[in-house]
Amino acid sequence: MDFSSLSLKKVGKTVIATVVSILFFGVILMITFGSYIVDKDMNSVEMHEPYYITAKAQSLHNNLIVMDWHSDALMWDRSLLTRQSYGHVDVPRLMEGNIAIQMFTTVTKSPSGMNYNHNDTDAFDLNTPLFMAQLWPPKTWTSLLERALYQAKKLEQFTNNSDGQLVFVKDRLGLARVIEARTSGRSTIAALLGSEGAHPLEGKLKNIDIMYDAGFRMMGLVHFFDNELGGSLHGMQKGGLTPFGHKAVQKMIEKGIIIDLAHASEAMVRDVLEYRNARLVISHTGFKGACESPRNIADDLMQEIAGRGGIIAVGYWEGAICEANPIGIAKSILYGIDLVGIDHVALGSDWDGAKAALASNEMNIITQTLMSAGLSNTDIMKVMGMNSLNFLMRSLP
Repeated sequence: MDFSSLSLKKVGKTVIATVVSILFFGVILMITFGSYIVDKDMNSVEMHEPYYITAKAQSLHNNLIVMDWHSDALMWDRSLLTRQSYGHVDVPRLMEGNIAIQMFTTVTKSPSGMNYNHNDTDAFDLNTPLFMAQLWPPKTWTSLLERALYQAKKLEQFTNNSDGQLVFVKDRLGLARVIEARTSGRSTIAALLGSEGAHPLEGKLKNIDIMYDAGFRMMGLVHFFDNELGGSLHGMQKGGLTPFGHKAVQKMIEKGIIIDLAHASEAMVRDVLEYRNARLVISHTGFKGACESPRNIADDLMQEIAGRGGIIAVGYWEGAICEANPIGIAKSILYGIDLVGIDHVALGSDWDGAKAALASNEMNIITQTLMSAGLSNTDIMKVMGMNSLNFLMRSLP
């Protein structure tokens, strides 16, 4: 008997077992901590001293209807119903910030090397390992539609378990009921659902119906890459609507779906503007004239969108407003008011999708900063939420 051969085999088995164990525990660690680390690092708040809020500003803020047009919180593995020590949005912090209406948006694909200039549609998708690590259902690993629908189900579960604090709103009657309840003193928040890009359609018009039935009332056309509908502001081609894109826009209009032009190329924006009855929003952006950034489209297009009754929601992160602080937010808002008119400017944070100037519990600092800048109470009320509420009451089914 060759004892040396047996010893080598035993050593080999031990090495293999050790490697397998290391890999196994590595996977467990990734599942347990990976998405948490990414979430906490990505969705931080710019460092700042505690904000000083005057009694006058706080009194006004307490009586506002506040809306935010863009939060990606549903893509992360945390509850919306409990207060978190990281990230930007959960129900307790929304209530502390006196937010009445929150649009939740579903992220389904993010190309590696993501930037504001050029992204390849076929680049490795960073969301796939993230969603696998969060133990999303296997059908979501290969389907963008299933990823969107899974996040819709998450929102529905959160609202069902919130004891009325969070209400999944799908029509103007539901929204009116939430506003009436808040007027009567109840602590409740309207949650609406939108899609960050229309690639979950997977090139099929019938999927618009499926997403609508799941509660989607706003659809972005593109995200950081070109898709079947047309060109992204950050894509390779930056083209206009494709033939499929035209058909999709027409169907969205027929369904009463709000079209979000965030991330759309300027050529695509011009094509969409040809549809006179489209309900148009830019859910998170800045103004080019206030912040010269490749993230922002030309001012003349902003004016055309507003001229069609659209809403332009100002973001809170550096890429959109250049100065990621309350003063920077106010500067972009004031610039927007001068450019497109007071009735078309709103708030669109991009919470839980970028490092932000503030979290959802700190919204009173925007009221304070706008007041300090000399904006009237009536105009502050419009920007903080009344413009958005009026738009939704015109646009929702």
